[in-house]
Parts: sequence; C-alpha cells; structure tokens
Amino acid sequence: MSKQASAMMRVTAAVGGNAFEWYDFSIYAYMTPIISSVFFPVDPANPATQINAVLATTAVFGVGFFMRPVGGVILGVIGDKYGRRTGMVLGMALMAVATLLMTFAPTYEQVGLLAPAIIVVSRLLQGFSLGGQFGTSTAFLIEMAPPGKSGIYGSWQMTGQVASLVIGTAFGVLLTQFYTPAELAAGLWRIPFAFGLVIVPVTWYIRRYLEETHAFVAMKKERESNPSESIGMGLVGHTRHLLVSIGMIAASAVSFYAIYGYTVTYAKTVLHLPVNGAFLAELAAACLMLLTIPAGGLLCDAFRDARKQMLVGFLAIYFVLMYPAYAWLAADPTITKLVIVQLAISVISGLFLGVYCTTMSELFPARIRSTGLSIANNVSVLIFGGFAQFFLTWIFKLTGSPIAPVYYVMGGIALGLLGAVFMPAQAEDASPAG
Repeated sequence: MSKQASAMMRVTAAVGGNAFEWYDFSIYAYMTPIISSVFFPVDPANPATQINAVLATTAVFGVGFFMRPVGGVILGVIGDKYGRRTGMVLGMALMAVATLLMTFAPTYEQVGLLAPAIIVVSRLLQGFSLGGQFGTSTAFLIEMAPPGKSGIYGSWQMTGQVASLVIGTAFGVLLTQFYTPAELAAGLWRIPFAFGLVIVPVTWYIRRYLEETHAFVAMKKERESNPSESIGMGLVGHTRHLLVSIGMIAASAVSFYAIYGYTVTYAKTVLHLPVNGAFLAELAAACLMLLTIPAGGLLCDAFRDARKQMLVGFLAIYFVLMYPAYAWLAADPTITKLVIVQLAISVISGLFLGVYCTTMSELFPARIRSTGLSIANNVSVLIFGGFAQFFLTWIFKLTGSPIAPVYYVMGGIALGLLGAVFMPAQAEDASPAG
C-alpha cells in the first residue's frame, strides 16, 4: 500500500470510528419521539402523559453526560500518556458494549421499571466512552495532518459528528415513511441501534492497523527525558485556554444538541408538525453541513492568521440569525419553513465548526492536548448539551411560548463569541508533526 493510500486509510478509520461513536450516543436523541412510550408509561387518552414521557426520555439522555467528565479525564490522560490510539480503542470498545445493551433492552411493558434502569446503565457507559473521544480523536487527526493542512484534518472531527447526524436522521426518515408508530413501538425502533454495532469492526481495525502519530511519539520521548511537568501541572498553566475552549464548545454543543438533536422533538411537540417531515428537514440540514464544515476547514488553512476574526464573525452572524429565524418559523409553522431555517443555520454553524476545532486544539501543547480538549469539551457539553433537550422541553411547558427555547441556544452562542474574542495565541509546540 502506498504512503498516500495508507494515510487516507488512517484518516478514514479515525473519522469512521469518530462518526460511529457519535452515532451510537446520539441516535437515542433522534428516536426520542418514537421510543418515549416504549420505556415510560403513556396513557393515550391523556396528552399530558405524552410530554411527561418525552421529559423522562430526555432526562435519561442527559444522564449519560454526567459520566462524560469522568471518561474525559481518564481517557484523556490515557491518550496523552499511553497514546491517542489506545484512548480511542478503549473508548470505542465501551461504546460497543453500551450499544449492545441498548439494542436488546426490554421495554417497560415487558419488565416495568427495570427497562429504564437498563437504559440508564447504557447511557452511563456511553457517556464515559464519548467523554474521551473528542480529545483523543481530535488530537490524532490534527497530529497526522501534513504541514499546512491541520484545518481541513481537524474539520473531519466535526464532519464525523455530522455524518452521525445524517445516518441517524436517514433512519428516522425511512422508518417514519414506511412504518406506522405502532409498528415502530413494537420493535422496529431497535434497527438504528443495531446498526450502531458496526463500531465493533471499526474498533478492531483501528486497534490492529493504526499507528500513533509522530507528534505523540516525539512528545513521549521528550517526557521520558524530562519528566518534571505532570499533565495536571501543564493544565494549570493553561487555565485561560481551558476557559476559552469551554466557551467555544458551548456554541458547538447548542448547535448539536439543542438545534439539530432537538429538531424532531421540537417540531412534533412544540410546532405540531409531522415527524417524517421533521426528519426530512433534519436530513437536508445535516447533508448541507457535510459540505460547509470542510469548507470551514479549508478557510482555516487558507487564512491561518485570521482564524480568530473568522470565529468572531461567524458566531456574531449565528447569534443575530437565531431569533428572527425561529420567530418567523413559529408564527406559522410548516415543514417548508422548517427546512429553510435549518438550511440557513447549517451554513453559518458549519463554517464555525470547521474553523473552531483545529483552532481550539492548537491552543494546547501536544503533551496535554488530549486531556485539555477532553476536560474543556465535557465541562461545556455537560452544562449546555446534556440536558438541553430536557430544559428546552421544560421551558416550553413552563412558558407555552415556542420561541422561549431559542434564548437557551443564543446563550450558548454568546459564550462561544466571548471565547473567540478572548482567545489567546496558539501554544508554541501546538503545530502538528504529521
């Protein structure tokens, strides 16, 4: 195999593993309107029990985020101390076990309260696994990048996450187009979870064939010759970098968990639009992001000295766009308007996501990159992503206003904007070494 083909296989495997980890974790969110009655009791004659089931299902979704900081620290340290590949493989193996539990979980009708208990265990395992994924896989991708290509390589991290959106939404479209709610509740809801078990052979391939990056190998030799600074002490010296990263990840978190992950639930519960049409809107938006995120990565490489200005500009437009877009949608909800709003947001959020991942990663030196990224990511996502669907549904139930949840999203974007404004310079040894 040629060197170029080998490098492409490494990127494909890393991005594929990343995509399936995110798919396995997030497919639960897409299936919330379908599976809420499977794991929690619903009285068809009482509409209040339906939204209560959605609240309970979204709360279980959020439970997984409590384990993410734990997994982030443990797998992040493993990634910095023993290798990016080692951290990735361990996390993906745990995700495979959790997905297996979810796929074959019994329903509430079959085992009562044991059903949601099994789902909670699965979500805790998934949260631990995904906690370290962002740091280890992002570090792996930008460190294998050729000189001057870290932007596009880093953007593949976010592209993998959006690919999980595309796959998950495509399942939602197909299942809701061809099967009735009763057929889905009877067991067909398990299909997209079973598909997530593809992560097993991907994990094996990464464990068997991928090598550590040159940057990690060089850093490991340097640490062996000069072991004076621990990973913890290195993080203390980068407190500002952590805070700035937490802010920018807040904008990313509300994009994935409040806008895209919540679209189908929002359309069905708040706007009273058909679920199959909402899935189509979500699919169109995710497909567009598959183009705009790499475009952001190319801009990141082409205008390296203007990364901060691009982040500030994209986030400012993003913030200003949110309220009028959703006010227009909520005034007279239709699937066509939902598609337009989702596509418009996908362009600006995709460009931001394509630039921010590499820019943030290179704030941290290689010796603490995996841990730093994991901690920043999980602190922010725990607050702004984990219970986003629960809080958005609760805010709507409390206020009755279809616009009220938008303020939550705007708050996350505002924190990202502040992070971009106060972003420090890149770390001296942050450039990838191929």
